[in-house]
Amino acid sequence: MKKTIALLAATAMLIGLAACGTTSATTGNDDGSTTTQQQEKPKPADLTGTWKQTNSKSDDSWMEATISGDSIEINWVGQDTKSLYWKGSYEAPSEAGDWKWTSKGDTETMKTALMTSQDDTKDFAYSADKQELTYEASMLGTTMTIRMSKQ
Repeated sequence: MKKTIALLAATAMLIGLAACGTTSATTGNDDGSTTTQQQEKPKPADLTGTWKQTNSKSDDSWMEATISGDSIEINWVGQDTKSLYWKGSYEAPSEAGDWKWTSKGDTETMKTALMTSQDDTKDFAYSADKQELTYEASMLGTTMTIRMSKQ
């Protein structure tokens, strides 16, 4: 009778834990008993903040992105300069893992800057494994994949 009550109580606890948005795993112990472990559901990455180019070929020139709210802004950064390259929409991840979005450019802001992209949209990708943001940048007929890490 005690084993039946214990089994029912354990089952009720598992159902309660599943309702809380967690998963549980039961593992066997050396003594023949079982242990229930909780695992939290993975959360989407928070990409807000400042990102810096990791594959620049120069120590004093790189690209820097700032993600805030629903926008992303990318600048060319030099020793004493900062020039706008992209300003557009940002779509935050809604699930854990890799993430991709297409940013729509703020053409009104970008049309007055000399070093901006000529594209109407720009594709961005986030790799959860590498914790890396990537996109393509073109200048003077050359296209390069820009790789960035969060600062």
